[in-house]
Amino acid sequence: MFYIGCHLSAAKGFTAMGKAALKIGADTFQFFTRNPRGGAAKAIDEDDVASFLKLARENGFGVLTAHAPYTLNACAANDDTRRFAFETMADDLKRMEHIPHNYYNFHPGAHVGQGIETGIEKIAEVLNGILTEDQTTTVLLETMAGKGSEVGGRFEELRAIIDRVRLNAKLGVCLDTCHVYDAGYDIVNDLDGVLAEFDRVIGLDRLKAVHLNDSKNPFASHKDRHEKLGLGSIGRDAIRQIVNHPALRGLPFYLETPNELEGYAAEIAWLKSIRQE
Repeated sequence: MFYIGCHLSAAKGFTAMGKAALKIGADTFQFFTRNPRGGAAKAIDEDDVASFLKLARENGFGVLTAHAPYTLNACAANDDTRRFAFETMADDLKRMEHIPHNYYNFHPGAHVGQGIETGIEKIAEVLNGILTEDQTTTVLLETMAGKGSEVGGRFEELRAIIDRVRLNAKLGVCLDTCHVYDAGYDIVNDLDGVLAEFDRVIGLDRLKAVHLNDSKNPFASHKDRHEKLGLGSIGRDAIRQIVNHPALRGLPFYLETPNELEGYAAEIAWLKSIRQE
């Protein structure tokens, strides 16, 4: 199966997102658990959840990914900021059990001058506080572009977080193509080499999902500006290789390109046309 989707608005509920996904040719999707800039989460509608789960079963949906708000910083120097990240993520994981066996993706955070080791320790501390034995949700650390004091711009940093988490069987990684390219991993000219390095440092068994994006910036720019597929510095040929690579083709792909639904539909149609069976 080729599970491909995009980022959808959760404002109208799961069933509405599922129907929107089907309308644009998707069979999975990503959504924010709450406003991407933070704030209270919308109450769970049990009838909506039941309706969506039925829709997903009938249409063979792949695994979904919930995305934590961008404002969360699990390794912030400010205690209140870090406490907010802890409480929000803990609440999100409880809410995710209404749609079990899916993914919860988050940006590891920025150490804001504390140093990378301190950042890693603080992120692991948060994860050790929120992960539980009985959760069905897999928490994904996202690969980052390495801008500023971001943690997660190198595979070794993600590995260090994983190694410090007691229940790390509950952890995986989401590979963002724009981010890794901007971080200095040459997925255009050496995709095999990048994936071999990922396997050596983290292990491909930890790779659970792909954010499929082009980049507005050149290689190793350490910035983070997504572009529509084929219009950036990654380009169509590399994207063709990515969606057909043996190590990646079994994963769900989520578009985070600067598009509305019509644009996502066109990208999904193109991706399906280049997929090799």
